[in-house]
Amino acid sequence: MEFIELLSNISVISIILFVAGISLIVAEMYTPGFGFFGVFGVISLIACIFVTAQTVMQGLILTGIFFAKILLLLTIFLIFFSKVRFKKLILHESETVEQGFSGTEDMKYLMRKTGVVTTSCRPAGSVDFDGVKLDVVSNGEYIEKGTIVEVIEIEGNRIVVRPKTKEEDN
Repeated sequence: MEFIELLSNISVISIILFVAGISLIVAEMYTPGFGFFGVFGVISLIACIFVTAQTVMQGLILTGIFFAKILLLLTIFLIFFSKVRFKKLILHESETVEQGFSGTEDMKYLMRKTGVVTTSCRPAGSVDFDGVKLDVVSNGEYIEKGTIVEVIEIEGNRIVVRPKTKEEDN
């Protein structure tokens, strides 16, 4: 009997709030960012419950039931997808350099190579190595444009240079 009374309280406003709430939650699933659509979707659904309820107490009880059902569905969803779907997304094998895999380009061939600074290094800048321009960093010192530099360290894609002195040329 109470369910039929609840159905008789459904108005155009509650239908609009319900459709808006569901639409906003669906939009949240496809929109990157932090929960703007989801928050307003949940607020819209809760407002729909209170507009439809006959008393505030009934609205609170229905809101509690709503959140309990959402929590139950979320738990079932996570359990199901953690066993079935997510295992397909995880890479279980690892690739090694011996198999031909390289996460970054191997820049070790540049060790002790010299080049000309094309943009001043403060401490980051650009150096021309035989026609190939690469981003480099100095050891914290300022290096002017046109200075000849030498590669002294390579860590992944990070190339560290220092000015080449006249004594090193000999």
